[in-house]
Amino acid sequence: MSGICKRLDENVAGMEAFPDRAAAWTGEGVVEAVKIIEHTRMPLFEDMIKQLKDYPELKEILRSILFEGASIPFNDYNDVLNLAKMFDYIKSVSGRVEVSNRIFEVVLYDYFLSEEAVGNATNRDAELNRSQFISDGRLDMEALLCKFAEHYSCVYADNDQRFVEKYARKIFLLYLKPVINGTGNYYIEAQTRDAKRTDIVVDYRGEQFVVETKIWYGPKYNEDGERQLCEYLEQLHLEKGYMLTFSFNRNKKTGVRQTVVGDKQLWEITV
Repeated sequence: MSGICKRLDENVAGMEAFPDRAAAWTGEGVVEAVKIIEHTRMPLFEDMIKQLKDYPELKEILRSILFEGASIPFNDYNDVLNLAKMFDYIKSVSGRVEVSNRIFEVVLYDYFLSEEAVGNATNRDAELNRSQFISDGRLDMEALLCKFAEHYSCVYADNDQRFVEKYARKIFLLYLKPVINGTGNYYIEAQTRDAKRTDIVVDYRGEQFVVETKIWYGPKYNEDGERQLCEYLEQLHLEKGYMLTFSFNRNKKTGVRQTVVGDKQLWEITV
């Protein structure tokens, strides 16, 4: 928290969008401060990445938690987990391993994604089409998701179910990251991150977008997902949300569907 306050005073206040301290000390200013911290090379982050290289087991545990929603039990006799907890990289919540804070989470996401970004077809496609998704300084999330669905059907449609279930969220983040990089930010809502669904919250120039990524488990589960997304949108005071569904149903209907649930507008993209 002190690091965020420091960035608010020293870096955010005085920017074009935040001309003074009053403008900086706002929700938008905090988002900007966090973005600066996440993209600043500092010893704390360097040490954390070094630990991942020194302890491949820890790296794999964190990767599976972040991208697959794995539930890893914390064990006091596991030397690697105890070391990570001592350095405050992770914490034990109800006996399960979690990354200790949201900033560490995003730094780890970015690091893991960077390992695969070079030469990756998904990352390259997003880079080439980035201009289609930014209009008058605003992010067109509908256009981004529709283009992602098109890319996915060309590159990943023939992969087996196990592969996609494991890597689906990573594939989308590899597409999202180069589009918002340098201007926007994202984080994963920890309360919804599990093997079945994940809410990705994107901040771009003061606008927020919630994209729920999930695996298709039938109509009832889809209805539950719609309701849960609407509840989360209500918490964030948003009127529109997005559902990106990865389906293995042979009779699935791929494409884009707009629907209204309560007072919320949902864009549902099925691939």
